[in-house]
Amino acid sequence: MNLLFNRNWLLLFVGLNLLFISCKAQSQLIEGEEETVTRERLQYYLYFPEDYEKKKDADFGLLLFLHGGGESGDTLGIIKKNGPPKLITEGKQFPFLILAPQNPYKRKWWNVRAVMQLLDSVVQNNRVDPDRLYLTGLSRGGSAAWEIAVQYPETFAAMAVVCGMAPLPYASWIDKEMPIWVFHGTEDQSIPFSESENMVARLKQMGYPVRFTIYEGVGHNSWEQAYTTEELYSWFIKHSKNNR
Repeated sequence: MNLLFNRNWLLLFVGLNLLFISCKAQSQLIEGEEETVTRERLQYYLYFPEDYEKKKDADFGLLLFLHGGGESGDTLGIIKKNGPPKLITEGKQFPFLILAPQNPYKRKWWNVRAVMQLLDSVVQNNRVDPDRLYLTGLSRGGSAAWEIAVQYPETFAAMAVVCGMAPLPYASWIDKEMPIWVFHGTEDQSIPFSESENMVARLKQMGYPVRFTIYEGVGHNSWEQAYTTEELYSWFIKHSKNNR
């Protein structure tokens, strides 16, 4: 009898303790809400076509260029090392505006929301055709280009990505009608060739209009060849969201 009595008290004691712990845990789970504001200071270059001032009634396309990790920081001039900014300093003319912001953080990803706010401001304050916005990036900037294509799928008329990281789940979120051109070197030791290879395979499997340029034996500098491909820029200007 005593054994049964003690056993019942033990079960009651354990049960009450579990109930107390459960109530205590619930009392620590509180609801909250806070409005946050993130500020970002972005330096940038903005290129205007040669005939921008002559054709005062015309709207122009715009290419958003995102540089790689090596050009991040607070020295704006360093982004002239690669891509369209480099070509501009060498005298190349482009038929559209080019917006080239700088990622201020050497060891952080691009703040894509801040980049898109900057893009919106430039589009609103200049004669830019919103149906002819183009996107490109290399290395870390190429990874950001994939992310932007996911977060803002209805913004761009075409996109070119050079050796960027490309998470496969992104494929399902990208605008299926947006033409994509991917470039990558097979010997890239920083961002493996398989990143682009697998993404392109997935996109093609899903019916996306994607092109893939492979540079055999090239390491993590495929942008040197990609951005000197003259066809790339004529390919961009062929596309408009109005023509889809």
